[in-house]
Amino acid sequence: MRRFFAVVAALAGVLIALSPSLGVVLNGVDSRTGKRADVPITDPASRVNLFIGTTSSGHAFPGVTLPHGMVKVGMDTDSPDNHAGYDSNPSFFVTGFSQLHDDGTGGSVPLSLFKIWPFASCGSNNRFETCPTDINSRKVLRKTLMDGSPDDAAEPGYFASNLSTNIRVELTATRRAALHRYTFPENTTIPRLVVDITNDGQQSNSNPVVHIDSNTGRVTGGAMFAASFGPGTYRAYTCVDFKGDGFELTKPTEFGTYLGSTPIRGLVDGIQEYTGYRSELGALLSFAPNGNGPTSIIARVGVSFISTAQACNNAISEIPSFDFDGTRSAARTTWNELLGRIQVETNGVDDDTIELFYSSLYRTHISPADYTGENPLWDSDEPYYDSFYCNWDTFRTLYPLMSLHDPENFARIVRGMINIQQHEGWLPECRGATAQQWMQGGSDGDPILGEFFVKFASRAAELNVSAEALYAALVKDVEEQSPNWNLMGRQANAWKIFGYIPQDLIESGGTNTKQVSRALEYAFGDFAVSQVAKVLNKAADGKKYGKRAGNFVNVWNPNVTIPGNDAVVGMVQPRFTNGSFGFTDPSHCSPNDHSGDNCFLFNTNFDGFYESSPIVYSQFVPQDTAKLIELQGGADKFVSRLDFIFDQNYFDSTDEPSQQIPFMYHYANKPGHSTQRSRQVLAQHFSTATNGLPGNDDSGAMGSYVAFYLAGLYPVPATRQYLLSSPFFPRISFFNPAFNSTTTIVARNFVGNPADGTGGTVFVQNVTIDGKPAKSNCFLEWDVFEKGATVELTLSDDVEVSCGEEVNALPPSLSTGGFDV
Repeated sequence: MRRFFAVVAALAGVLIALSPSLGVVLNGVDSRTGKRADVPITDPASRVNLFIGTTSSGHAFPGVTLPHGMVKVGMDTDSPDNHAGYDSNPSFFVTGFSQLHDDGTGGSVPLSLFKIWPFASCGSNNRFETCPTDINSRKVLRKTLMDGSPDDAAEPGYFASNLSTNIRVELTATRRAALHRYTFPENTTIPRLVVDITNDGQQSNSNPVVHIDSNTGRVTGGAMFAASFGPGTYRAYTCVDFKGDGFELTKPTEFGTYLGSTPIRGLVDGIQEYTGYRSELGALLSFAPNGNGPTSIIARVGVSFISTAQACNNAISEIPSFDFDGTRSAARTTWNELLGRIQVETNGVDDDTIELFYSSLYRTHISPADYTGENPLWDSDEPYYDSFYCNWDTFRTLYPLMSLHDPENFARIVRGMINIQQHEGWLPECRGATAQQWMQGGSDGDPILGEFFVKFASRAAELNVSAEALYAALVKDVEEQSPNWNLMGRQANAWKIFGYIPQDLIESGGTNTKQVSRALEYAFGDFAVSQVAKVLNKAADGKKYGKRAGNFVNVWNPNVTIPGNDAVVGMVQPRFTNGSFGFTDPSHCSPNDHSGDNCFLFNTNFDGFYESSPIVYSQFVPQDTAKLIELQGGADKFVSRLDFIFDQNYFDSTDEPSQQIPFMYHYANKPGHSTQRSRQVLAQHFSTATNGLPGNDDSGAMGSYVAFYLAGLYPVPATRQYLLSSPFFPRISFFNPAFNSTTTIVARNFVGNPADGTGGTVFVQNVTIDGKPAKSNCFLEWDVFEKGATVELTLSDDVEVSCGEEVNALPPSLSTGGFDV
């Protein structure tokens, strides 16, 4: 295959030479199209495995969406882990095929709205009135394959399943609409379809409406639903039309609404039923079969958060002709263009590694979702994005990965966040289906905006991002106290007065929890603001927020030790208004905590930490790891502490606060140890199996994390640096449309990847950039990606490689004069 592509590339070069109108390739970029030329993987969608993490609490979404599309059409099951609808365990029953999902979330089951369901027959006499329309009566199993797995198939832009009723279901989508194709068994005399208006993932509906046009079969409807991770509600609408695939579908031969499992023939409106809270309401339609072959009926489903009329317009405008195969092809093309911006050389790399990389990259682009035109809360010409679920999960790796190859979507997301701040007062933190949801940490929208501006300030105007509005949103976030810091903003007054959040301070604007973990994230958010201020030449603000970024030391108790291990000294701990420290067991909320204590979003969570331990949170100071090393007793003790975290099972692969820990050896001049630890993490916790995620995918947070590790990089958000390791490929390249540049990282002496992540010729001994020695073997400056470059890594089997001999070879920290933008 590689030889084939080489021949194609050579022929392409001949054609370009003969025909100037085709454009000129310069530095890997076609001058006419602005796209990278001669990409080695022309169909990266074929390398995506959508079933990774679809069981055992991964909650990954395997259905169909466009990059950041609003519609995410897919299968729903009765699994207790059906947060994305689907579960690849075939023992769970299928309950419908709904239009909206999220990827990898926790909390209650989000969305899963407007299920469609097919019947090949109903009961022994196949009468309309005997169709089991309620969700528990209609559900069936899937067929299974010889290996016991469900007979499901998925690829970017397409999903299919064969039900035990011998009905084949196929799905594809555009941004705000979906196509379903239901192929019925040959002996089907009355194909029927249910449009379920009310069964969301929580079965939380109220005030449902449904209407059937008996002449066309169009079904419209909507309901009010509960937010899945917060106190709010939202209203959503749908519009469903039907068409025969390859035959003329006549108007419905039977129609009616149903309540529960009681369809009533001839009813056309939900108002004709006695509905109540959580009632199951919908429409049932029967059609004449195809008399000249298989009966395949296409359902076109539009969705809106504005009205049923807009749901219909969305469907008509985006899929005017019911062209299933064309829609599927267009979706795949869209995905291929985006995924193809990152290219890998596959020589010497096993297929699972390639599959894991592109699958992880794919899941980075499911959320947030582009709801532009679907905001019922205010009118605006700006983009509107939703499904921020939540910033606490995604700020670390998802957006820095977007920076490398997808600045256009990143810019639109940032514009949407700024617009929300302008109308609601503070940047969004956690949001679903237009409703505010519970914050998990500090104001983590701050490093997201910082990440964008520090890297794209020179292109911000071209990307339609206002520098003034962005900075104003940041300053509002970090300076003004939110009226409800459970949903947005900060407990800013206490932060500014004390330099930490006292454990014994009770204020009326939110719960008195997560004081330590919030303080660490507030400090990092202030750092992000300081970086933006410096780019904007606001020197005083840069100094002010840089100083506040050092407030993490205010929760550092130098006297705390781990019970049974006096070698680990000093840790972040709760602190009181009088300045004294409280105490939280360092192992609390770690994999070693068997107490059953609460680590989640409850007002009884008095320990000061969210979803992770004091041991892990004591390592979260990305802005000043050099100071952290000092607090922990120097480089040797810092390394010993990192080893302790791994060797004694305090590293938590399931949760985001641990993500940066494998790469922290860089700061102690032990980058080889970072390389080995990060590779061991992948080998032990991630795979291409259906249970290949150690926990929730968290809206692509885990996907972007894995993609970075495989690329041999790890980000420091809101900075112009990426920590450097060795990629799992002999070559990886990043095309960035904002700069029309391509950066290629080449691994010299590449001989493959050790299966267990230990040892091998994988340690970076030397780095050159465009043939010149780099200042560090441990990190790359953003300039490399901005301008485009060839970065060559010389690999060694010596785990004790260093960052280099230069004075500034160690990654930057505030206390050592770094991050001066």
